[in-house]
Amino acid sequence: MRPKERRDSGQKDLFRARLDQIVDMTHPLCKLGATIDWGFLEQRLGAVYSDAPGHPPLPTRLMAGLAILKHMHDLSNEALCARWLENPYFQLFCGEEFFQHKLVFDRSSMTRWRQRMGEEKLVALIQESLSVATKTGAAKPADFSKVIVDATVQPKAVAHPTDAKLMHRAREKLVGLAKKQGVALRQSYQRVGKYALIAYQRYAHAKQFKRARRELRRLRTMLGRVMRDVARKIRGKAALRDIFVKPLWLAERVRDQRQNQRGRKVYSLHAPEVECIGKGKAHRPYEFGVKVSVATTLNRSKGGQFVAHVSALPGNPYDGHTLEKVIPDMERQIGASLKRIVADRGYRGHNAPQEHKFRVFISGQKRRVTEQIKRELRRRSAVEPVIGHLKAEHRMGRNHLAHAQGDAINAVLSAAGYNLRRLLAWLALLLAAIWTAIAPEFHEPDQIVVA
Repeated sequence: MRPKERRDSGQKDLFRARLDQIVDMTHPLCKLGATIDWGFLEQRLGAVYSDAPGHPPLPTRLMAGLAILKHMHDLSNEALCARWLENPYFQLFCGEEFFQHKLVFDRSSMTRWRQRMGEEKLVALIQESLSVATKTGAAKPADFSKVIVDATVQPKAVAHPTDAKLMHRAREKLVGLAKKQGVALRQSYQRVGKYALIAYQRYAHAKQFKRARRELRRLRTMLGRVMRDVARKIRGKAALRDIFVKPLWLAERVRDQRQNQRGRKVYSLHAPEVECIGKGKAHRPYEFGVKVSVATTLNRSKGGQFVAHVSALPGNPYDGHTLEKVIPDMERQIGASLKRIVADRGYRGHNAPQEHKFRVFISGQKRRVTEQIKRELRRRSAVEPVIGHLKAEHRMGRNHLAHAQGDAINAVLSAAGYNLRRLLAWLALLLAAIWTAIAPEFHEPDQIVVA
């Protein structure tokens, strides 16, 4: 069943005041809520629902507004619920007419809504943010014809992986699951496994690597014994085999992998999709998450540097080989053809589409470079502070959403939150300029009294 969308009824309540009567309607958040085309979002995001009978889902404006506020102000689900309940501006932005003293949604509803929308539908939030930027004068349509493209890492919320911790955790998960399902194991190694992990960490810290390797072998042996014991106990039991198949598969991969082996490895048991990515940073040689492509406007608009496109790139592809997928997606999302793409030297040997092959310019390029293009190449580093803001203030610095789908969703929502945060500052600046212009009209000049 489709959601019952909210419309301003204009009704009044004898015992409750309307939100538009108790808040300052010139507040930037109120202006932003009035400028966003919620009908467009209802059409795009509501397309995932059918007309079949059933319980109606929550309104699109409520759920989309919550997702925007969450990533605009870098809030967890718990903090967002607390602030929404006490902030009338948040409630008005989400389409409420009267102040609500109780939550009209459940905290888990936001998770289910995100998963149902997916990356494909949530891209509409970025499109609407760019549309609002052009409507309010924060950006011109021509600003989005020239972009800067860069790749970064979106880290996952996982502990720093070591072979010892992974094997210890894999054994603990198998033992806990066996206890929950009533499978009696011969030995759990709960006490000696913990002591072996502590001994390994202390030996490694003291650079006594021979002793550390001995404790690592003990941890690997304990994990193998528990795995074989579980496999014996569930043999011939189809129900238990379905429950243990994934934990046993992950435990086997953790036990068999080595530090210097080639190919895919498991870096987290609760997020096996995590990849080890090295971007050549001296302070952070390796990051664990997923590679993300970020594109911003080449020229700084009046409202700031807007994110034109963002996309998660699982599989850790070479930066230059991502343009084949990124450029068509970007043009489809923006709705205009790209005239120029500027990238760093990591994109050398790129595989951009044939019609865009000579529109991509790399830092340090000498051929086909005019004076104007030289000036534009000096703007390439303007994407770096945007990536910094996405990570520090809009929840891209540590992704808490589950699975590979969560990686893509978090990147899109972070970009939408960043753009709308820029628009919030732009509307506040416009309001201050308007008040500065009309303030003298409300104050008559003081009369000078001559004695």
